[in-house]
Formats: sequence, structure tokens, C-alpha cells
Amino acid sequence: MGSLSDYLNNLEPLLASVSRQFAFDGAANEVAVIVTAKPKIEETSYDNWNGGTYGYTLTLELPAHVYAQVKASLEQLEKAIASKIDEFLRGSSNQVLTSVVIAPEVVGDDRWRDKARAWLAGDGVSNQGRVRSDNIAPHRLDGLLFRSKPEMLLYGALKTIGIPFAPLPVFLRGGKQYRRIEPDFVVVKQGIVVQVEVDGDTVHTESPADAHDRSAMLAHEGVYVERVKASECDTPERAELCAQKILAAIERYKASR
Repeated sequence: MGSLSDYLNNLEPLLASVSRQFAFDGAANEVAVIVTAKPKIEETSYDNWNGGTYGYTLTLELPAHVYAQVKASLEQLEKAIASKIDEFLRGSSNQVLTSVVIAPEVVGDDRWRDKARAWLAGDGVSNQGRVRSDNIAPHRLDGLLFRSKPEMLLYGALKTIGIPFAPLPVFLRGGKQYRRIEPDFVVVKQGIVVQVEVDGDTVHTESPADAHDRSAMLAHEGVYVERVKASECDTPERAELCAQKILAAIERYKASR
């Protein structure tokens, strides 16, 4: 524990500790906000009662694609992060965190008009799972969204071997039993469709029951499910081996038909 003045010139130790606590709680969105944000802390108030109390505001500026995913739950996230930081500041009597503000990052781009026109024309439009707010995808590569670095590495490996696949697609089931899921990957080869889930990421954790429930919708329709560990694709070399493992599984499924 310490005071906010201890972190004015370097917020990283405090944010790292807060992020770890959220990870222990399984709070993926809070971790994603903290690790992708550009942080800034400023003194914003002063009360001279009882020797003086200084109030500080922490601003977390997010990349546009992350901000768009958390916009609907900003107030909840701001309160949760402020409360968690307060746990580390209990030893400080005259310095308090008065608020946490999550805002979009302002980034200059000389070609922003050209990119905006291209977007209006339909370029870059994707059906990736970018609108959910309960498990955001903070990483971006090739204009696509991912929830972890191992997923990004597996994406690169799958792209290299040249088979059709979809990263983080959206699947819906209508009717009375409405469901929406976003598999990590769906791979298609020679009539075999495989849902690939990357398990064991230190942030985006789920119980075995939740993992089964997330894969059951497509499995009940005849889609095969392959689960791989994040540790199997946390380097480019291991990701290549993991992609080959998925191909081998597809060959087995095809042979068993």
C-alpha cells in the first residue's frame, strides 16, 4: 500500500497490481481496459480540512476499437477500477482517488479522410464479435479483433497454411432458445467444420461447464470441437505446430466418416 504521489511519475506498478487482482477475480473486461489504456493521473481537487486532502483523477484513454466495445458499460467499469485501486491506497490519509475516467484515445492520422471514405464504401466491414461488452476483444491485427496474443499467433499460423477459417465469428440461434456465441476460430476443410477454442489464457478464463456450454450449440449441429491450450500457441513456432495439430484432427474426422 502507498499514496498516489508515489505513482505520479510511474503508474505501471500500481496498474500491474490492480490488473493482477482483477485477473484473480476473472474480470476480463477490467483487465483489458487497464492493459490497453494510455493512463494519465492529475490532481483535480483540494480540501484544506484536517490538514488538507488532495484529490486525483485517473484517465484511461483507450484505442478506438476497445472503447467501442466497452462504451455501454463505462460507468460500471470506471467504478470497479476506482474501487480496486482504493484497495491499494488505504495507507494514504490525505490523498484520494476521486474518479476514474475512461475515454477514447485521440490519435492523429493524415489519411483519416481517405480511410473514412473507404469505410463508408464498405471496406473493412466485418461480422466479427465486436459488439459484445461482457468479453471484449482488445487486440487487433489485419483489421480483425482477438482476445489474446496466443489467438493472434494461431491466426497467423492458420493463415500461412492456406485453409479457409474465420477468427472470432458471430453465430446466432434464433427462436425461443436464443443464443449468441463467438468461437475463437471456425476452420473449414474438405467438408469438415471445426470450432477451435483456445483455452487457458491467464485473463479470459471460464469454468469447464461454461466452456462446454459455449461449444455445445454448434456441436449439436454436427460441428467438431477442438480445444487447444494457450501455451500450445504462445510463440510463432508453437502456433505452427498447433495449426498442424488442428489439420491432423480434421484428417481424423474425415477418415472416420
